[in-house]
Amino acid sequence: MALPVHEQQKLQAQLRQAVAACSERCLYRAAAWIAELLNSMKTPPVVDMDDTDIDEDVEEPPVAVPSNPDKKEALLEAREADRYALAKALFDVREFDRCAAVFLPTKIPHMTPVPNAPTPERVSARPRKLPKLSQKSLFLALYARYMAGEKRKNEESETILGPYDGPATTNKEIPGILSILEEYFAERGGLDNPTNSQGWLDYLCGIVFLRTKSDDVARTWLLRAVNLQPFNWSAWLELASLTDSAEKLVQVHNALRPSIMAVLWSIHCKIEIHHHNLETLKLINQSEIIFPKSAWLLQQKALLHYHARDHEAASQMFESLILDHPFRLEGLEAYSNLLYVIPHRPKLASLAGMASETDRFRPETNCILGNYYSLVSEHEKAVLHFRRALALDRNFQAAWTLMGHEYIELKNTQAAIESYRRAVDAERRDYRAWYGLGQGYEMLECHSYSLFYYQRAAGLCPSDPKMWAAVGNAYAKCNKLDNAIQAYKRAVMVGSMLSDTGSSFGSDPMSQAVGGALDPQILYDLACLYERQGVWHEAASYMKLTLAQEEGADDEEGLGVTQITSRARLWLAKWYFHEREWSKCLELCNELCQDGIEVEEAKGLQRDVRARLQKYDEE
Repeated sequence: MALPVHEQQKLQAQLRQAVAACSERCLYRAAAWIAELLNSMKTPPVVDMDDTDIDEDVEEPPVAVPSNPDKKEALLEAREADRYALAKALFDVREFDRCAAVFLPTKIPHMTPVPNAPTPERVSARPRKLPKLSQKSLFLALYARYMAGEKRKNEESETILGPYDGPATTNKEIPGILSILEEYFAERGGLDNPTNSQGWLDYLCGIVFLRTKSDDVARTWLLRAVNLQPFNWSAWLELASLTDSAEKLVQVHNALRPSIMAVLWSIHCKIEIHHHNLETLKLINQSEIIFPKSAWLLQQKALLHYHARDHEAASQMFESLILDHPFRLEGLEAYSNLLYVIPHRPKLASLAGMASETDRFRPETNCILGNYYSLVSEHEKAVLHFRRALALDRNFQAAWTLMGHEYIELKNTQAAIESYRRAVDAERRDYRAWYGLGQGYEMLECHSYSLFYYQRAAGLCPSDPKMWAAVGNAYAKCNKLDNAIQAYKRAVMVGSMLSDTGSSFGSDPMSQAVGGALDPQILYDLACLYERQGVWHEAASYMKLTLAQEEGADDEEGLGVTQITSRARLWLAKWYFHEREWSKCLELCNELCQDGIEVEEAKGLQRDVRARLQKYDEE
């Protein structure tokens, strides 16, 4: 439902003010995202003016100038205006230490965070007296100090996957920043006083606690930040990183104030936790009524269809996104993943060329190039580009996962495992990284470890039959056959739901995402498990079901003859031989000879059957 005119104008004014506020605080990604959202709204038609009309009064939209209703804060900001201009200019040229020193000339001490405050160590480490600053200036100074710490951390880490790369190298500025923030909020009533903050320092508190792995505390501060400052998209993204399940999503959503930003955040979270259903699609469609030209919403819709395996629709949406926004690279690494999976080499080559011409020094561009080289089996070049992506942004999670895939191809198991570990550290909701860890440990024959990681992957993406099949395979290698059978049956059930247009996706445009046969490999493995248990009739039933996938429900859905279905045909031929059903055994052997697979063994079985039949005839 479209917004009334006055509500739309109010929202536009709020977005304009948010763009200015984020830009002033050097949160440029958030500012760009909000500005893109603002420009995606409907605007009144532009009236052409002649030169003679230029002096006439024209009603223009009001320019949003961030104002502070707190008179005390406004007075402090006015007094600090010149120094703030200097600090912001220094931040913009990445002189973070100089920027922080404008307002905090005393260097923040480095210390190890102590969870139980206050302690003598923490108190002695604090500056003796916090300068009297506005919240705006204090935020910029502390944020600059945080960025300086991140910069030094990256410098100390040196090479990707080197000896100093990883959790061992930390941001040494965080404890001091945390100490100042704790002191600041303690003097103003802490979390119990909702009027002591504008929401920006709360966001910084959330980041600091998140980096120290204090997830619950970080979630509390980030919730407060988005409720006080709902248009700070950076805070929403940090909060989303702590929302890794449907239960947590409901819990956090109930603590949010109703707003359009809460809806957009909910869309983002649902896609991240793999809620690829009609409800998520409806939320996107409803949001597009308010933001009809939103590139971000179109990107989310494309991702939704991609994860629901509706590759054709997802590809069309990504192409539309590129056509409308030819220089926008955000999210295109997911499009390159899609083109890799299909696979579509010409389109992936075209995408790689377009991204390179736009900006070669973006993580997205290097991931696209890495996927292209992987598709043409140049895995060393693919690794090189994924490493370049990570050199540009060590927190670019997709590059860690993709680099792990390449190391698996190169049989470099240790490097693959470390890459997947870093991917999980950056994004705990990425089931592909957990699955990759399972693969790595399976290659090392550490089956208990691989089982653990496969279970995590299946828990994050229960709608993917491949995850459950991996769990079943790991259980089988741990000799837990009953558990393995249950996992494989879950894989079959999930696969049948995906291929069943009468399921919950039946009324959904995405219902045609997957169709046709079940995975014959899963059915064959399940049959083999029953064979190991000696339950022959169950094994035969699943072998027959494996064989049935050659034709499917109709001619167009069948997979045709494959290596797996031929193995199932040979197994059934042997089973019929032992059951003395000679005619069925001969029929299957003849089919094997025609298929050209397992021919020699089929001919030998034919000779045995004919010898038996000849013997019976003689008797």
